[in-house]
Amino acid sequence: METLKDFLKQKATNLRIHSVISTSEAGSGHPTTCLSAADIVSALFFYAMRYDTTDAQNPNNDRFILSKGHAAPLLYAAYAEAGIIPTEKLRTLRQIDSILEGHPTPRFEWTEVATGSLGQGLSLGLGMALNGKYLDASDYRVYVLLGDGETAEGGVWEAAALASHYKLNNLIGIVDVNALGQSQRTMYAFDVDTYCQRFEAFGWQAIGIDGHDFDEILPALDQAKASNEKPTMIVAKTFKGKGISFLENADNWHGKALAHGDELDKGLAELGPLHSDVPIQIESPAPVSASADRSIVTECEPPDYPTDEEIATRSGYGAGLAKLGSANPNVVALDGDTKNSTYAEQFMTLHPNRYFEMFIAEQNLVGAGIGLAKRGKIPFVSTFAAFLSRAYDQIRMSAISQANIKYAGSHCGVSIGEDGPSQMGLEDLAMFRAIPGAVVLYPSDAVSAERLVAEAAAYEGIVYLRTSRPKTAILYSADERFPIGGCKVIRESSEDKVTIVAAGIALHEALKAYEMLAEEGIAVRIIDLYSVKPIDKEALQKAASETNNTLITVEDHYPEGGLGDAVLDAVATQGVCVHKLAVTGVPRSGKPEELLEYHGIGADAIVEKVNSLQS
Repeated sequence: METLKDFLKQKATNLRIHSVISTSEAGSGHPTTCLSAADIVSALFFYAMRYDTTDAQNPNNDRFILSKGHAAPLLYAAYAEAGIIPTEKLRTLRQIDSILEGHPTPRFEWTEVATGSLGQGLSLGLGMALNGKYLDASDYRVYVLLGDGETAEGGVWEAAALASHYKLNNLIGIVDVNALGQSQRTMYAFDVDTYCQRFEAFGWQAIGIDGHDFDEILPALDQAKASNEKPTMIVAKTFKGKGISFLENADNWHGKALAHGDELDKGLAELGPLHSDVPIQIESPAPVSASADRSIVTECEPPDYPTDEEIATRSGYGAGLAKLGSANPNVVALDGDTKNSTYAEQFMTLHPNRYFEMFIAEQNLVGAGIGLAKRGKIPFVSTFAAFLSRAYDQIRMSAISQANIKYAGSHCGVSIGEDGPSQMGLEDLAMFRAIPGAVVLYPSDAVSAERLVAEAAAYEGIVYLRTSRPKTAILYSADERFPIGGCKVIRESSEDKVTIVAAGIALHEALKAYEMLAEEGIAVRIIDLYSVKPIDKEALQKAASETNNTLITVEDHYPEGGLGDAVLDAVATQGVCVHKLAVTGVPRSGKPEELLEYHGIGADAIVEKVNSLQS
């Protein structure tokens, strides 16, 4: 190659050819969006980015996130051209036994985060940039390639606002403005100036360029890398299908591969020859410092509560998280302006450099948490349980990304009282039970809340911790342990007629009912189901077999998908009868005790249910 530009142009041609061939071989995919961004990706991978081609996990590698995940063939082609994967592997695209999936997932080790649900990449990159600038003090940069269509997503602008707030000059975005969405032209078509003005209004440096002209692409990347205080968004005008005349800027080609035969042959002929012998010179990242080891972990201080005081489980979460932060330097906390209610502020007070305020923007709260998790941190993401539903897409994508992330939802159920139904998390157990591999924990006192925070951190993967607003009695001694997948039988006798299974505030109602029933001469067994998923099937089946094969579940949650359904799933094949008491209908404001009884999950309702089963 005579010049750098000639080299990058040939690499871009190679990327286009690989993308077209691999999608045609697969018989599906999105070649036209790959063609529009090929010049940008060539400049990123073979000019701007520093990375160790022998080590995907090198902590100082520049990071690349393909937010427009449907351009996955282009991503894989770039790694093939970098010599990281064999070129012939590209022909396995979308096959069931291939690591090269239709949208990127970490089954391919160079893909750190799963993308394809649009609008999430900038939040993921923000989390990685926060880690590089404020935690690891690394000079790596994070590059995020977005499609123009996905900038309609609110999550993009949540991330844009926060990146500016934290002055993330190590975050560089590129919008591929090819003006074509899936079904029609995008909102702003080729209006690069409007895109730039929008990002500038959010506090970014914005640079508009021709995304096919290396005389504009390379200086824009240099300018972005030189930024001292601001994140940078490069807004690149491109043409979807660039390089193939019958695809270029043409409608009705989204998600369509070229057919084998004349169509494919014509397209490849227009792209020009593939030169696989083009030498590459990829800049290496900075050496990894020996002082970067943050793996030292010690035992958390044990819980310490007066047994005669009432403490909310959300307070136990805050205390446990603060202690965990002292024991494990990789633990970080993020909250959405609810830290004085979730009690994440206790962590912030002790470890201010590892606390990130994300403000009222839950999609970005979760996305940034995923980014931090993928850079080796253990993020605890907290807000009201109800508000996590706003970020459910990000939560489900955290499972596809194989993220080691912990979620804490406070103010669950009608027991929050007068604030009313908009603030009541009543769907959260169902939400998180549906996430593959996720652990769902539901402490009933401050001791178990503290212990379960530590258990959550030790578990590799997604954990949801459900906490309650009301203060409740301490049930356990400070040395009690709560392994994931267990439960606690806290009241039992040989005369028990039925087993009541509950957690959280409902467990305290069950204990009140236990006393009331004892006065009537009726003995019942009480199980604290602090681990809703995985669930202790053996303990539940044993209890049922000893109590007339009858279980009553009580939960401050809707009946669909919650604790009751978890118990039912565990014993359904054992001939056990499960009676579910749960919140039905849309709640209203009221005092907690009024609402618990009104919705049939208070002590009186439990007693009534037990008595109805005795007749």
